[in-house]
Amino acid sequence: MSKLSRYAFIAAVAIFLSGCVGQREQPAPVEEAKPTPEQPQTPPTTVPTVPTIPTQPGPIENGATQPEQPAPRVRHYDWNGAAQPLVAKMLKADGVTAGSVLLVDSVNNRTNGSLNTAEATGVLASALKGNTTFTLVSPQQLAVAKQQLGLSPQDSLGSRNKAMGLARTVGAQYVLYSNATGNVNSPVLSMQLMMVQTGEILWSGKGAVAQQ
Repeated sequence: MSKLSRYAFIAAVAIFLSGCVGQREQPAPVEEAKPTPEQPQTPPTTVPTVPTIPTQPGPIENGATQPEQPAPRVRHYDWNGAAQPLVAKMLKADGVTAGSVLLVDSVNNRTNGSLNTAEATGVLASALKGNTTFTLVSPQQLAVAKQQLGLSPQDSLGSRNKAMGLARTVGAQYVLYSNATGNVNSPVLSMQLMMVQTGEILWSGKGAVAQQ
C-alpha cells in the first residue's frame, strides 16, 4: 500500500470514530412534563353552629320563708236541724188538700256572703220524703220543665213568679218557696207555702241555722 492510501485510510477511520463519539455524548432528549389535570376542589365542610340557650336564673334564695296563705274557710251548716221542725209545722197548715202536688223550689241565698244552697235544698226535699200530705215533684220532672221554659238545670229561680210558672208547668198545686237570709255566719232559713192557683201564702215560718 502506498503512503497516500495509508493516510486516506487513517483519515477515514478517524472520521468514523469521531462520529461514534459524537453520537454517544449527545444527551438524550428530555421529555416535556405533561400538565397534571387539575383536581376539582372540594368546598370546605362547614359545621352549623348550635345557638347557645341562656340558662334561666333560678329563684334567689334569700333565706326568708314566705308565709303560707291560709286555705279559704269552708262553712258547714246544720240545715237539717232548722228544716225538720219547720217542715213538721208546714204539714199541719190549714187549707192544704191532702194528696196535692208540691214543688220544692231551690233555696235562694239572700245572706251577705256565699253558701251552698244546693245542700239546703236537698235537706228540705229529704225532710219531706215519706210525708202523707204532699206528692213531691221528682227531679226528672223538674229538669224537663226547666228545659221547656228555657232554663238551665242548675238555674235557681230566685223569684216567686218564676217558681209559680215552673209549678204550673209540672202541674203542682203548691210551691215551697225558701230563702236563707241575714248574716252568712248565722243565717236564717225562711219558708213560705204558697198556692199556685191564687198565689196565696198559706203558711210561713223561719228558723236559725247553726254552723257545725
